[in-house]
Amino acid sequence: MTHLSIGIIDYGMGNHASVMHSLKSMGFKVRISADPQVLDRTNILILPGVGAFPSAMQALRDCGLVSYLQQQGEMQRPMIGICLGMQLLTTASYEFGYTLGLDLIEGKIVPLTASKWHIGWNEIQCLQQDSLIQSSNAQAFYFNHSFTYQGADKYKIAIAQHSQTITAVIRSGSIVGLQFHPEKSQVAGRELLKNLIMGLFDAKKAIDRSCHS
Repeated sequence: MTHLSIGIIDYGMGNHASVMHSLKSMGFKVRISADPQVLDRTNILILPGVGAFPSAMQALRDCGLVSYLQQQGEMQRPMIGICLGMQLLTTASYEFGYTLGLDLIEGKIVPLTASKWHIGWNEIQCLQQDSLIQSSNAQAFYFNHSFTYQGADKYKIAIAQHSQTITAVIRSGSIVGLQFHPEKSQVAGRELLKNLIMGLFDAKKAIDRSCHS
């Protein structure tokens, strides 16, 4: 059993149960909360999401979590966004108009152009030698979305091919976004999620040690 604690951010629009069960099956402790004081007692934050970008941002505002998450991002607190949660990490979205996001990873969310929806299993292809993602190269994960990330290449870690090229993984420092659902992607999803959590935690420990040495 690992000593790591994962904070799932509860703002009323996430598939918390499936994420929680996946994490617990790997031995992680899990707290689901919208209370910053509870989330502060965890090692890694996970921002899930199902639904529309504007409604999700409004829900985060209603819970008083926007400034909290932005502050955590500025401090390079390890954070993983899943599906809509990944999209919320970005600068803005064009879903149902224009809505500002958390702006933790520069870029925008735009509609898919070649098809209205991307549902199903697709292999991801790594674009960069990222030690946390590389072992998942060419493995298949479950996608379900109609909008996609558009931004600088330096943030794009992996892509997937559907009717168009889709950004599958984005990263800026200790903040990572996954367009697919690792918690619904069987063994490959659990392995990627575990690698991410452990890798981000180890990197944060190393930074903290260097700051205090």
